[in-house]
Amino acid sequence: MKYQVGDKVLIQHSEEEGIIVDFINDKMVMVDVRGVQFPVYIDQIDFPYFKNFTQKKKEQQGKARRFVEDLKKEKKPAGEKEEDGVWLNFLPVSDTDEFGDEVVELLKVHLVNNTGTAYNFKYALNFFGEPEFELKNTLLPFQHFYMHDIPFGDVSDSPSFDFEFTLARPEKSKATHFETAVKLKPKQLFAKIEELRQKNQATFSYKLFDVYPDKAMEEAPMDISLSKLGQKFKVYNAQEARKHLEPARTVVDLHIDKLTDDHSRMNNFEMLTLQLDTFEKYYNLAVTHMQPMLTIIHGVGTGKLRDEIHDALRHKKEVSYFVNQYHPSYGYGATEIYFKY
Repeated sequence: MKYQVGDKVLIQHSEEEGIIVDFINDKMVMVDVRGVQFPVYIDQIDFPYFKNFTQKKKEQQGKARRFVEDLKKEKKPAGEKEEDGVWLNFLPVSDTDEFGDEVVELLKVHLVNNTGTAYNFKYALNFFGEPEFELKNTLLPFQHFYMHDIPFGDVSDSPSFDFEFTLARPEKSKATHFETAVKLKPKQLFAKIEELRQKNQATFSYKLFDVYPDKAMEEAPMDISLSKLGQKFKVYNAQEARKHLEPARTVVDLHIDKLTDDHSRMNNFEMLTLQLDTFEKYYNLAVTHMQPMLTIIHGVGTGKLRDEIHDALRHKKEVSYFVNQYHPSYGYGATEIYFKY
């Protein structure tokens, strides 16, 4: 083979130098350029020796005479990177079958941080709503993070890639967390792969977010006087309210140690009150953000918290139905709530 792991190579379209860190297949390699790893076709790289040799010759020829008007404007510093958000990246890995046709065997999944901020994240891959793979880690600035592979045959099982992000260094002005998800449909995936082949590209991506959201700010109400009654009411702009609220959660854990560090001083009534208040908070957020479902983890225990939540749900008009059935991750300690709007 022409190249080996550890070889220095030149990326032809960007004229950047990198190092080969892995071979994906006989047509593609993984290259590291200043700490960022990404796939590239072998026919798009070359050894840097020819470029270095020709550059030296040009520099020597240009040393004869130079004039001020010949000097080009300075470019951006080489180390300065443009920020364009956080992405979920898919790399199809192909092989040739017995008939000589190129067949996709699996998808390599990467999380790409093209921002200068570090994030903690929780990731879950679900098939038909059931958890298949989970991961917690930290995504550093401008990091290309490999997560796992998915057999291509599994993409017909309605895969959902669910994320919860938090800032590695919390800021008072920023949201406490941010949830987002990508759901792949087989028809769209096949179209993406065909587009890659036509454009001779290696990967396709979905943007998870541009900028980590700010903390919700309380909007000042307007005072409106009713002349007939002589009373004042506080009126809020309903259309603007949603974007000022904190992000909703798809899963809420009501175990008391998840809600407070000072539960040892609380009696049973105080703990139950805190748990029910937290349930109401995230229920209302889920409804306001028009979520299709919400999972409440209440545990098994004596069943008191579960029964209180179920009694409350029976009186809420937004609830289509709720179930407390066995779940691979929570056993019988969680209730799934499905909404109607």
